[in-house]
Amino acid sequence: MPSFIIKEGVERAPHRSLLRAVGVKDEDFKKPFIGIANSYSEIVPGHYHLRELVEYVKKGVREAGGVPFEFNTIALDDGIAMGHVGMKYSLPSREVIADSVEIMAIGHQFDGLITVSSCDKITPGMLMAVARLNLPAIMLTGGPMRAGNYKNKKVGLIDVFEAVGSYKAGKIPLQELLEIEEVACPGPGSCSGLFTANSMSILVETLGLTLPYGGTALAESEERKRIAYEVGKKAVELVKKGVKARTFLTRESFLNAIAVDMALGGSTNTILHLLAAAKEAGVELSLDDFDEMGRKVPHIAPIYPGGPFMLEDLHEAGGVPAILKAIKDKINLNLPTVSGLKIKDIVEMASIKNREVIRSVENPVHKTGGIAILKGSLAPKGAVIKTAAIGENYYFKGKAVPFNSEEEAFGAVIRNKIEPGSVIVVRYEGPKGGPGMREMLDITSAVVGMGIDDKVALVTDGRFSGGTRGPAVGHVSPEAYDMGPIALVEEGDIIEIDVKNRRIDLLVDENELKRRASKWERPSPKTSSSFLLRYASLVTSSDQGCILRRPL
Repeated sequence: MPSFIIKEGVERAPHRSLLRAVGVKDEDFKKPFIGIANSYSEIVPGHYHLRELVEYVKKGVREAGGVPFEFNTIALDDGIAMGHVGMKYSLPSREVIADSVEIMAIGHQFDGLITVSSCDKITPGMLMAVARLNLPAIMLTGGPMRAGNYKNKKVGLIDVFEAVGSYKAGKIPLQELLEIEEVACPGPGSCSGLFTANSMSILVETLGLTLPYGGTALAESEERKRIAYEVGKKAVELVKKGVKARTFLTRESFLNAIAVDMALGGSTNTILHLLAAAKEAGVELSLDDFDEMGRKVPHIAPIYPGGPFMLEDLHEAGGVPAILKAIKDKINLNLPTVSGLKIKDIVEMASIKNREVIRSVENPVHKTGGIAILKGSLAPKGAVIKTAAIGENYYFKGKAVPFNSEEEAFGAVIRNKIEPGSVIVVRYEGPKGGPGMREMLDITSAVVGMGIDDKVALVTDGRFSGGTRGPAVGHVSPEAYDMGPIALVEEGDIIEIDVKNRRIDLLVDENELKRRASKWERPSPKTSSSFLLRYASLVTSSDQGCILRRPL
């Protein structure tokens, strides 16, 4: 066990002395030391309850014969950071989280690792750390929030964003907006739909890194507490058996995760995060794998915002095990999980309890997966679109209206400056150009709320929230800051989006594009932050998962 380095031998007397100061007893020095990375925060709803939850984790560790050591990581709430400069820090925070877990785990030579997280970049950062460190490890996510209720209808955070657009368009009164605001987020947990946080929790379970039903059990439930306790016990067992994280992080398990993602129509951000985690695990994965799986695995679960059902409905319908059962012919069933069960064992015990929530592959919502990879002259290296919310045969051809920032585009939408038939192009919001590849939930929600989502399309080298629904193409690569074709778009250019044929094209003569390219100049960075400038200098493109280049 690595911890012998800090606790055995005469030379380690100073180390033991410091450990005694935090309550370590003589008998504890013979036990596994388990690091617990907790992203508890008082400002993030998905993390607000983690301090209580981690006590159950610690109890499990102690009862299994280990010594728990809790430490913290940062957690940025994407919803609160949305629509202003704070969103530039969201994706970069993923790297900080992964690095901070590495620093603590190696600096203190933990024998095993438990990560306790929730929300959009925190769980991915934890997953990257788990893959990078390759210690015996297990993950616990905090669980989804209960859905809100407004006029006998389940609502969530996206209803608030879209209500803003409806109010601006004069479709609802201010009082109705305020009433929705008050009830949409009723308590702790990751927002109640299939947004990035819950998508990643589900994929962590699919990868085999947490216990069955750990991806969907509600945050405020006794089941979540029981899972937390069992996670603590299981971490010690993994250490004693010497089972490391990469046992579960194989190419086959990542393909399983992509299959589940397609079946659910999860957040497009999962593509960035799975690519990044695979890189940390030494696993080959590319956009082509997502494209291939999306053609094979149908979208079978209409989960909000791509349908009427919330995460609590998915859990009650059977959770991740039921999804795996529904697509069992599309996945590898012989893979191990931290529970000690193989995927096939979990599938055999699973039950699909509601066929409206989890349909069969013979009766899908859409015949192809809920996320599509598009390529073409506007995005030679790829772009993504969430087809779960718009359909597998979506087609749009319109005149480009380019903007060089999110703020400019949002202002135009809110002021009704966008004509029907327009393709709103938001550029210089990519990983380098943003910097930070901001999400554009304000814009997409405004478009839906104002009732023009069937009349316009949106295209960006930035990102769209997992809560986005409507015609939104993101992750356009190469990005504008690297003089991708999106940088050369001019007002009135024709852009064609053809989901069925997986194409996105800028219908401009090649010679004209060369002429524009000869006059193009890279704009000055849109930040003075040394942190964001450092990130921009190291980050790779979105088709590579926005991982950081190794500086040496």
